[in-house]
Amino acid sequence: MANGWTLERRAKQAELIKTWKPWERSTGPRTREGKAKASRNAYTGGTREVIRALRQALRAQQKALAEVGT
Repeated sequence: MANGWTLERRAKQAELIKTWKPWERSTGPRTREGKAKASRNAYTGGTREVIRALRQALRAQQKALAEVGT
């Protein structure tokens, strides 16, 4: 394999992980800072909502200007 993990190595690692069972000891963040950081994991920027709102405002302004101009 390109990353250095052979099928044998991968199988051995899978068996070891099954014996360790790290998911049973996983607790997630415990401090306020850790929880705040974890809550932002999926945040990607939110720019789409801002652009959508600006576009709507510009359309409303163009409509108002068109009505005043006629």
